[in-house]
Amino acid sequence: MRTWRAYLTERFAANQEAAIRYLKFSLEEYQVDGDTPLLLLAFRTVVESQGGISVLAKKTGIAQESLSDILSSDEAPRIDTLSTILNALGCRLLIEPISDTDHRFKPKGKERADVNTAVEKGVEQVVEPPLS
Repeated sequence: MRTWRAYLTERFAANQEAAIRYLKFSLEEYQVDGDTPLLLLAFRTVVESQGGISVLAKKTGIAQESLSDILSSDEAPRIDTLSTILNALGCRLLIEPISDTDHRFKPKGKERADVNTAVEKGVEQVVEPPLS
């Protein structure tokens, strides 16, 4: 009998597309729940399936110890580091719209005017000062 992680590692070694889908799903879940350790566990699982830390270190140019520390931390990696790791794993970060609900930025506290609308209104209200 083996662990679920061992099963995933074996599966992802044979199917890189499945590994990428797993990382995508894990990142989407992280955006919902903010569980950094769980996200990094997913990364470690995929890294292990693709040859381990030593192979990733060669692909990224990041020291093995540093990679190990990054992937074992409770803190999210910097975006440039995350991007480098993802590129080495054969994928990239992507920004796409959220379609299920309205997630537009809404300031906290009292209602504020939209900057673009305020600028447009401000331009209409500009009056030339009288010449003296």
